Amino acid sequence: MNPQAKLISISSLFLGTTITISSNHWMMAWTGLEINTLAILPLISKPHHPRAIEAATKYFLVQAAASTLLLFSSTTNALFTGQWDVTQLTHPIPCLLLTTAISIKLGLVPFH
Repeated sequence: MNPQAKLISISSLFLGTTITISSNHWMMAWTGLEINTLAILPLISKPHHPRAIEAATKYFLVQAAASTLLLFSSTTNALFTGQWDVTQLTHPIPCLLLTTAISIKLGLVPFH
């Protein structure tokens, strides 16, 4: 991987993390997580080996499913509370769905 592409990937990782941490709205948090997902894919598939491509494809599919669950959780939360704020997570169903989605994105033990 040439240095410019590596620099863009790493700066995109920092940008996505910063957007996710500083967001107050669910859509901005999701946007930051998606930037991180798309920035890490070239780094995973960097060695052009069939296993690396397979790993990148599996990573993308799992992260896409977790992102869908995160969007569903935020939509359900907006349905119950009427707000899209990250801090207004009071109903147990969206809270459980969000916890599951974040656990999948982080690769925690039952979801790895």
